[in-house]
Amino acid sequence: MTDHYDVIVIGSGAGGGTLTHALAPTGKRILLLERGDFLPREPQNWDSKSVWVDLRYRNPGKWTDADTGTEFTPKQHYYVGGNTKFYGAILFRFRERDFGPIQHVDGVSPAWPMEYTDFEPWYTRAEHLYHVHGQRGADPDEPPSAAAYRYPPLSHEPRIAQLEADLAKAGLHPFPLPVGLIYDESAPQFSPCIRCATCDGYPCLVNGKADAHVVCVEPALRYPNVTLRTRTKVVRLDTDGTGRAISRVVAERDGQAEEYSADLVVLSAGAINSAALLLASASERHPDGLGNSSGVVGRHLMMHNNSSLIGFDAPEAENPAELARHAMDFWLTTEDLPLPGNRVTLDRDGRILLRYAQTNAEAHRRLIGKFRSLLSAMQCREDVLPGYSYRGGRLGISAVAHQNGTVRFGTDPATSALDLNCKMHELDNLYVVDSSFFVSSTAVNPTLTIIANALRVADHIAGRLGATGQQQARSAPDAAPVPEPAGATSHA
Repeated sequence: MTDHYDVIVIGSGAGGGTLTHALAPTGKRILLLERGDFLPREPQNWDSKSVWVDLRYRNPGKWTDADTGTEFTPKQHYYVGGNTKFYGAILFRFRERDFGPIQHVDGVSPAWPMEYTDFEPWYTRAEHLYHVHGQRGADPDEPPSAAAYRYPPLSHEPRIAQLEADLAKAGLHPFPLPVGLIYDESAPQFSPCIRCATCDGYPCLVNGKADAHVVCVEPALRYPNVTLRTRTKVVRLDTDGTGRAISRVVAERDGQAEEYSADLVVLSAGAINSAALLLASASERHPDGLGNSSGVVGRHLMMHNNSSLIGFDAPEAENPAELARHAMDFWLTTEDLPLPGNRVTLDRDGRILLRYAQTNAEAHRRLIGKFRSLLSAMQCREDVLPGYSYRGGRLGISAVAHQNGTVRFGTDPATSALDLNCKMHELDNLYVVDSSFFVSSTAVNPTLTIIANALRVADHIAGRLGATGQQQARSAPDAAPVPEPAGATSHA
């Protein structure tokens, strides 16, 4: 027997979790499917050996590098909240020029079919929903905003304050990062966040990180019309006889087959897994994969050029523990380009293959060179202990945290799989709201744009379902709310 819903959402991360939260007040019957379980809250959440060496929470199984045939464990996590359970909560807006064509050494980053102004209101909603702390005007490259950040920037630790001063003295323009934390510096005794030393890459033991589970899924589940099924892996999407609508969502839960149906289906499993599911759902009417007559599904995979670098300001130290205490971590990101040959495919057993060749490497080399030229200004002296004052390098194919671009949106069905509302051109009831829809990767973290777009699409879906404004604005049932900072300021 197939259970029927108004909406089925596949994936509970930044896209699916946010969209579920936005649709929960409509009263429509919503089923949220998550292939993972709730992440356990335990001391190992904050243990570096458990997280980074033992890979205690890394649970995607193995993927394969299609060029070498080598299997690898991707930096992917299947839990309620998705990869946001482990993200660094750095929530940048794309810049205005990111939505237009940009010429790089290796080629052109293509224009989006929408402009920054189309996303701006949703960016503001996303920042407020995810408790983003920041300072308007501090970033000289910041795009215009109609509203202030709701929460002030985090104060610097002493060494970071010194770094800021050193970089400013060197002629640069450092600014506070936009960070999504549930924290009130004026009343820390009331804040879930305690400013621990384990945030980026770690799950938060005290639920102080503004992840999709904490700020979206948990509040959405207070509505009686929202149902979450964990440990439920969707393996196929079947269409009706016309091939124009999803008639059945086929899943496996604890080894048992399950089937569901809905008026609308929203896919948000991550750019790689969403593309893989569409390809796995090939049929007589969709022989190259679901909604893939354009041939773009799975193609144009982008993951950014990312490097993790470490500078040291204690060159006399010889003990590794002492050296680590004086280390500063830096994350460098530059844009990669949407090559059609960089893609997601499946082997004959349905396992994920990735083909990814680096693009736009010259810009990344220049950024690393700029970083190294600033080591002295940052009081990190590389001439005392060669090999220790600078460490790190480019992350490889397993670093998929910024994956995007595999089911791009656009106005032309010949060159895109989704329309501007992120509905598949060829299907009347299937949407995709993770980072698959991206046309370019830009050079900043993708998560805020995923969230903003999910809010945008949720409003479109609510209208399609006939939800009134009053229904959408209805308050949640009585329950313990996600804590709000006591000293929060109202937005403009």
